[in-house]
Amino acid sequence: MVGTLDIAAAFANTWISSGTAPDVVLKFIASGVFGREEAFAGGWGMAAMGLLFHYLIAFSFTLFFFWIFPKVKTWIPNWVLLGVLYGILVWVVMNRLVVPLSNTPKGPFNLQSALINAAILIVCIGLPLAFMASRQKVGS
Repeated sequence: MVGTLDIAAAFANTWISSGTAPDVVLKFIASGVFGREEAFAGGWGMAAMGLLFHYLIAFSFTLFFFWIFPKVKTWIPNWVLLGVLYGILVWVVMNRLVVPLSNTPKGPFNLQSALINAAILIVCIGLPLAFMASRQKVGS
């Protein structure tokens, strides 16, 4: 669910901000593995690889969240605050670790874009995961 929310928001954000089509967003994601030239020269197969990579990353962040949740819920009992903090953590990991170490095209830091992207991750990943985890019954 959070992977779908996140990619839908990414599609909407890039369409609104630059008119970029969804397949280009997915090829950008694929470029992290395949490099700029190969990814952007590829067709729908490369876009499908970008979608696969996106869902693998989102699933990894989801697994990590549910692994750490029992440990952090006593420190941060408010699920909204936890969701906001987790969304920020996801942004930091992706933008300061994963993307710089990947083959994706790099551009200059843009504060407005960073804040929008962090907000997307908070709303589409952090808050939904924290809400779902906070509603789990112990022992279920």
